Amino acid sequence: MHLPAQDASALPDPRLEHALRQCIAIGLLLVLVLPAARGASTWFGALPMWLVAMPLVSWWALHRFRLPRRSRVLPESRRRRRGTAQARRRQGRTRPAFARAA
Repeated sequence: MHLPAQDASALPDPRLEHALRQCIAIGLLLVLVLPAARGASTWFGALPMWLVAMPLVSWWALHRFRLPRRSRVLPESRRRRRGTAQARRRQGRTRPAFARAA
């Protein structure tokens, strides 16, 4: 992975990143394999949150909450049509704001 010189100093400690990745993998494996890990504890609450979600958020925070880059290619439905005029409202009978109840 190639990063500019200014971002090279902001890289996280590789040992900490490795430990967090291992915690994520172990927690995910526990949740997938053990039915008890999918439940809740009276002391800790929802176990999947502590086994999977919190290590993932910690890993995300380690990378300073960077989001993945989105591609510039928009799907066909999201692109604006060029050269067409905006639709106009039809002139006709206007309804009153509050119609009377019958």
